[in-house]
Amino acid sequence: MAQFNLETAQSPPLVEGSRHALPEALRQGAPVGPRLVGGTSFTGKSAIDLAQIQILAQACLQGLDAARQVVFGWQRQGQSLEDIYMQGITPCARLLGDWWCADRLDFAMTTIASAHLQQLLHDFSSEFLQETPTQRQPWSLLLLTEPGAQHSMGLFMLSEFFKRAGWLVTVGVPQDVTEFKRLFQSDWFDAVGISVSSDRHLDTLAALLPKLREGSDNLGLHVFVGGPMAFVAPERLQGLAAEVLAEDAPATVARITQAMPGAAARSR
Repeated sequence: MAQFNLETAQSPPLVEGSRHALPEALRQGAPVGPRLVGGTSFTGKSAIDLAQIQILAQACLQGLDAARQVVFGWQRQGQSLEDIYMQGITPCARLLGDWWCADRLDFAMTTIASAHLQQLLHDFSSEFLQETPTQRQPWSLLLLTEPGAQHSMGLFMLSEFFKRAGWLVTVGVPQDVTEFKRLFQSDWFDAVGISVSSDRHLDTLAALLPKLREGSDNLGLHVFVGGPMAFVAPERLQGLAAEVLAEDAPATVARITQAMPGAAARSR
């Protein structure tokens, strides 16, 4: 598993007696989140910092309702959902990964907390898509994890940003190579994005992608790869028949959109 560093992370609660290690607000079930500064004025609101990210991580360990209260608190502070996704939820997922790699969480706790984090994206999906509505685009996108991937939160978040930009998006989490091929060939797509989180299937993808591209009905199909491997070991992805992108979700959407035929004319 790739390890992400987020400065020096505080230890999360231990498995036994973990409830007593949580912040008082969480133990009492009270709403948690950043306090408003300057009354109800959101002018010059500060970015979500590491301490607040740790609060969200610990809330995810307690339960989904506690995690929601953190997000509600950030919204009351004036943060947009895009701010919350990029400055809060994304680094929180990395922090949970750090804690797991450092043996501060076991697999079960990490899985539960990550599931709560991903559920937040589903819960706020409609509101996020309406935050900055965009006209419908003529392009379709398939987003896939590598075969047998255990985590798909980053892919789902990326799909939300593409949907908000007007793309028609299909998301697939194939369990094996056969299903990966079936999904790739299931329809006409203008672009295909693949999230690679490990090196388990790099050789398979290197051999498979050229064949899938050649067999596609769209001769101009744009294929790109991203995910954790693109950030920690991008050189390992250079052998794939795809563009390697190590960028956040908004930047990825902008780059792929600009690469589409007729994008320049539509932006005028």
